[in-house]
Amino acid sequence: MSVYIASLNSGSNGNCYYIGNEREAILVDAGISCRETEKRMLRLGLSMRMVKAIFVSHEHSDHISGIPVLSKKYMLPVYITPITLQMGRLALDENLVTSFSAFQTISIGDLQITAFPKIHDAGNPHSFVITCGDIKIGVFTDIGAACEQVVHHFSQCHAAFLEANYDEDMLENGNYPIHLKRRIRGGQGHLSNKQALELFITHRPPFMSHLLLSHLSKNNNDPQIAQELFDGCANGIKIIVASRYEETAVYQIGDVDKKENQEKIKYYQTTLF
Repeated sequence: MSVYIASLNSGSNGNCYYIGNEREAILVDAGISCRETEKRMLRLGLSMRMVKAIFVSHEHSDHISGIPVLSKKYMLPVYITPITLQMGRLALDENLVTSFSAFQTISIGDLQITAFPKIHDAGNPHSFVITCGDIKIGVFTDIGAACEQVVHHFSQCHAAFLEANYDEDMLENGNYPIHLKRRIRGGQGHLSNKQALELFITHRPPFMSHLLLSHLSKNNNDPQIAQELFDGCANGIKIIVASRYEETAVYQIGDVDKKENQEKIKYYQTTLF
């Protein structure tokens, strides 16, 4: 079985990530409008009828602003922690709200979604790993540091959305006030290109096929800088910079790469063990 992934938007102006198989899908966050979500999915050939739920990472507006309309229109259940629901002040049909806890696995058809706590300046923030058969997809954005949980889950993923928010020199030399610079790079804010690259190089598994660099800052990063930085260390993994202005393509993870992934694993085992 294959898994299909796409970023519908990624950045401080809105975040929304699609993960699905041939029968069902979920959205992780919905920080763009319902209309824009529909338009972008239509351009990708994706159907809203496939989407069975929205999972919410935290309460910041760029992750939740589209949820009330989207949930109401399509009667989509929203998986959200009580603290995030309270702090986000979301007006949702209580019948469509389902709480989740860290490390609890939730089944949506053949998709298994597991949340774990992340480091970010929000009330009760979580990252997600979505499993379908033997394929794992990670959504690791809005993280101040690559903690042990991020490392553990990233090292098991066939594909991942990974934050690469800022270039350290651009942030340092930019015009953001010092308090905001400290917030971004202070361990509770966001991952830099350098931090994301270190995680990628050190902990990527041999079977990883795709990495979507996500949540790039408009003012403190440059898509070309991030692309070139990761391309130089990709080792055959496809690197995609997720845009803050448009959707990415849909990427197929799984069967199409099975033979290649098996060869990678065999080489890895032979080389290291």
